[in-house]
Amino acid sequence: MFTFLCALALAPAGTSTEKTGPSPVSRPLELHSLEQDQGETTDLYTQHPEIGQRMEQPSEKIKTAGHAAPQKYSDGRPAATLRMDAKDHGIVLRYGDGPDRCDILGARDVWVFEADGVYYMHYDGAGPRGWLCSLAVSKDLLHWEKKGPILDFGKPGEDDAKSASYGVTYREGREWHMFYLGTPNVSPPPDLVPSFPYLTMKAKGGSPAGPWNKQKEVVPFRTKPGTYYSITASPGHVIKNGDEYLQFFSSTTRKPGNPCVQRTLGIARTKDLDGAWTIDPNPMVPIEEQIENSSLYYEKTNKTWFLFTNHIGIDGGEYTDAIWVYWSKDLNKWDPNNKAVVLDGRNCTWSNRCIGLPSVVRAGKRLALFYDAPGGNGTSHMRRHVGLAWLNLPLAPPISNAGEL
Repeated sequence: MFTFLCALALAPAGTSTEKTGPSPVSRPLELHSLEQDQGETTDLYTQHPEIGQRMEQPSEKIKTAGHAAPQKYSDGRPAATLRMDAKDHGIVLRYGDGPDRCDILGARDVWVFEADGVYYMHYDGAGPRGWLCSLAVSKDLLHWEKKGPILDFGKPGEDDAKSASYGVTYREGREWHMFYLGTPNVSPPPDLVPSFPYLTMKAKGGSPAGPWNKQKEVVPFRTKPGTYYSITASPGHVIKNGDEYLQFFSSTTRKPGNPCVQRTLGIARTKDLDGAWTIDPNPMVPIEEQIENSSLYYEKTNKTWFLFTNHIGIDGGEYTDAIWVYWSKDLNKWDPNNKAVVLDGRNCTWSNRCIGLPSVVRAGKRLALFYDAPGGNGTSHMRRHVGLAWLNLPLAPPISNAGEL
């Protein structure tokens, strides 16, 4: 669907973006080709000074949250007018060296969570047989040990026959629940990109590391013709709210006469994690918002929920161009005007156009924001790395020019 163009990385001279924490750039930068020089041994800054100088500018211009000129899209889709900028750290997990070549073609679609002092990253490893949910573990969020796939493909004819990926977790007592994406369709080899429909499936484990046992008898919810989730109904963040669970799932439909599909988030509800879910009749925000995937954080100091999601932009073709955040004091009510850009090509240090799916986890006085990207000007689904950015806590909605939240 997309074309992979190039991959370039910027880092302070003499440092590695994978081993250092976020800090202001005070020295000349190095420029590396991630495709041809994954070890970052050859500095290309002098050969391409115009690229280095252009990529240095955002870090100087974007230091605080607030109002910014919105991105304008050719088809008129809504844009975010505010910014709540994260400080990018850079790449922390590179594709290509996973066990049994499990991520030889890419690493993306992350879900990061913490249990007993260990951080767990579920990511989609694009391997020679297709995309599978894979595991990496860390003690510091910066250095990750890859463990390989934790799910396998379903049998021919099953809903996850071609991909069992993007595993979202929820801990209930001693049990761990996973809601993962299954699909019976993929693009042609070698990429084998999961294709519609994206479906929500279920697995359960006794520890955060698994093993995970698929529960094929459990059908959380499915796509339904004539609804905002007619094409996809894929998993999202699960939150306990009173006596019920809410799942902020990704939905896709197509309006008649529109060349692009419409994507948004919906809320599904249940009181039994091993049972069926009831989907709200209306989406969380309008389908024109063009967003997918969810990761939430609750800020106790101002009693506000922050929902991080991926925005899909359009520039020649569609691709994920930014991480947005919505905020609300009520999990059941979300105003589409209350949103801001968190990470895009202006403040990401190594990917100019494409920023993939977000996952957030608290780490002390900061919120870690994980994402995937191909780097440079690329927009491809393939050969993506996983990056990390930071937000200082406590979070607060950015203030508009009118002084309103």
